[in-house]
Amino acid sequence: MKLASLKHERDGHLIVVSKDLSKYVSAQEVAPTMQSALDNWAEVEGALRAIYDDLEAGKLNASAFNPAACAAPLPRSYHWVDGSAYVTHVELVRKARGAELPESFWSDPLVYMGASDAFIGPCDDIDVESEEWGIDFEAEVAVITDDVPAGVSLEDAKGHIKLLAILNDVSLRNLIPGELAKQFGFYQSKPWTAFSPVFVTPDELGDAWDGKKISLPLHATLNGTEVGKPNAGIDMTFDFTQLIKHVAKSRSLVAGTVIGSGTVSNRGSEEGSCCLAEVRCLETIADGKPSTPFMSFGDRVEIDMFDSNGNTIFGRIDQLVKQYTP
Repeated sequence: MKLASLKHERDGHLIVVSKDLSKYVSAQEVAPTMQSALDNWAEVEGALRAIYDDLEAGKLNASAFNPAACAAPLPRSYHWVDGSAYVTHVELVRKARGAELPESFWSDPLVYMGASDAFIGPCDDIDVESEEWGIDFEAEVAVITDDVPAGVSLEDAKGHIKLLAILNDVSLRNLIPGELAKQFGFYQSKPWTAFSPVFVTPDELGDAWDGKKISLPLHATLNGTEVGKPNAGIDMTFDFTQLIKHVAKSRSLVAGTVIGSGTVSNRGSEEGSCCLAEVRCLETIADGKPSTPFMSFGDRVEIDMFDSNGNTIFGRIDQLVKQYTP
């Protein structure tokens, strides 16, 4: 099943989208918004699936689906946790600046709570005031949960994963060092996050989903040139059940919690990278300095994931970098 939200007020208008992302029908009779659906998932999932099945069978009067008309599938969330599950990426970044990777990073997940008051749509612009801030994309995968009790086990965590997504977690790289030096986390360096046109239920991925991670390449393209396509199922040090267990250690999670994987990365980066920071780190290690610039105004970043037949699963994130004037 594939779900999206048309732009409407703050929380969108929930719709059910066909498997090939060509058409949609409203889900208003079942749930007005994605958050409403997640709040009542056990009660509404069956009805939403019935709409999806009828849509696929051609039994419903559907409209043409346009990703540009979509907000993020969940336009705002009560809880957004971004991790750094691919420790090989963290290791590379530290190596480029001559820093040791603490041994604990391999056994204790890195996460932070991000801004979730407004996620943006798949075709919304990346508005940034200054190129000097070091504009970078970060292609990630994510899960969306229902209510998760504190102290959840790894096995039970699987059952709380209701939807999957890909996203662009934009980072302002040149603002990060100053913020982290305060030892209080990211804030100004993390503007709004963009999500794929649709969220999908795990069954849409078939064998590519094992209940813990997605084993498919995540494609990142800048200005028409592929930057990378690392496999999201390779070198994921902490899978999503481990991330859920970690963040629910001392508190429960509310329905609609979004948990990101962090930048998808494979050791050695043979398939390229999912962010420019990693590209620059590899250049620094090889040549002593980076040669690839961060993004500029007018640049276009595209992020997508395809099934074994080459069909997009989540729809494409397609964004332009624009200058924002206060």
